Amino acid sequence: MRIWGDLPKVSGVYSTGRIDRLSIVNEVSSKQDELTISGTAKDFNVAIKALRQISDIRQSRVDEISQKMECGEYSVSASDIADKIIGMLNQKKD
Repeated sequence: MRIWGDLPKVSGVYSTGRIDRLSIVNEVSSKQDELTISGTAKDFNVAIKALRQISDIRQSRVDEISQKMECGEYSVSASDIADKIIGMLNQKKD
């Protein structure tokens, strides 16, 4: 395509031969990522590790109730069971 006429601003860029370029080449400034953990978070981590080592089941209590059930000494009333179920349902709503 030909452009007719005098376009000094456009053609002037090419005629000077001077183009300003970035003088710094291959220089990269890099920073390393840094992670800091607060003292509270460290304490929390220690507590979580200690809790993981503790069993969720109190075996002595389980054995006691199992013995009572075998001997026929363990009984729970229906109203106590109903109260516990209703209490658990109310907690889930909150």
